[in-house]
Amino acid sequence: MKWLPFSKKTESEVLPGVTASGGTAPRRVVLACLALLVLFILGLGIYWSREPAQFSVSQNMNARLQAKGHSYVVGSATTAALLEVSETLLKKPGGYLSNDIMPPGLYLDNGPNWEFGVLVQVRDLARAFRETFSRSQSQSVEDPDLIVTEPQFNFDNNSWLFPATESEYRIAINRLDSYFTRIADPSITNAQFYARADNLAAWLLNVESRLGSLSQRLSASVRQQRVNTDTAGETGAAQSTPAQQELSVKTPWSQIDDNFYEARGATWALIHFLRAVEIDFKQVLDDKNANASLRQIIRDLEYSQRTVFFPIILNGSGFGVFANHSLTMANYISRANAAISDLRELLSDG
Repeated sequence: MKWLPFSKKTESEVLPGVTASGGTAPRRVVLACLALLVLFILGLGIYWSREPAQFSVSQNMNARLQAKGHSYVVGSATTAALLEVSETLLKKPGGYLSNDIMPPGLYLDNGPNWEFGVLVQVRDLARAFRETFSRSQSQSVEDPDLIVTEPQFNFDNNSWLFPATESEYRIAINRLDSYFTRIADPSITNAQFYARADNLAAWLLNVESRLGSLSQRLSASVRQQRVNTDTAGETGAAQSTPAQQELSVKTPWSQIDDNFYEARGATWALIHFLRAVEIDFKQVLDDKNANASLRQIIRDLEYSQRTVFFPIILNGSGFGVFANHSLTMANYISRANAAISDLRELLSDG
């Protein structure tokens, strides 16, 4: 038996395509591509989660009027602000995210919650347009454009297809733009915007209710013992089911940042709507000497839009070592809410 001389073979000669380090060149390329894809998606998600900057209400109104060849009329500022805020939901970086089914929109939650906060304010103002701002009295006919606009904005905010949420909101925006054109056209008299104290007070009552709810939800980021005041103030008041005299309230940890960004979206939208109201209801506010009250509300809401310098929403104990972003937001919203209540009283006084 004859032994053959031993020859040491390299690993690549034993297994073609395998390197001496144990990996394959194609595998390294695939892993590198996957890593780059993950980094790209994460970076894109961060970019899409950025909140849109505030815009100038007066400049937005003038640009829209100039494009249509019309001059300012009462209602132009508020209608233009509602248009711009609504369009921002669709045209901001990443577009409308709430109904996304692909990454990065699929895993984002800050952006969709911000969108929902904005959307609630858009819906409320669109309803005010249909029910009060465009009507001289309760027996007057509703505006045909606003009849479409208001329910279209109330379409499901999570619908991906058949139909997509964006397409339904675009219909609402187009009909609202038609109303904007009609009220600014002096030859059209069947489209009106009535800047009256009672109209403004009715919308502010709804805003006050929304802000009160947001403030309570934000404050509940820290466990609280609250006295049940559901039927306080009236001896004959009743409720459907009995409730405890004291309630322990605590927001689940998974919803803390959701509530925070929803509040950020709501206050962002309200800042623009109130600035527009300051223009359209100037005569009413001057008559009631209420301009200072409105400006203070806007100032408190602007504080709520300050930059968050920490990458996550902190939930400290309030007087603890760490900050509590939710309590800070609740403070500004509560102050604005109280000021709105005072403003409504000014508007209701003769």
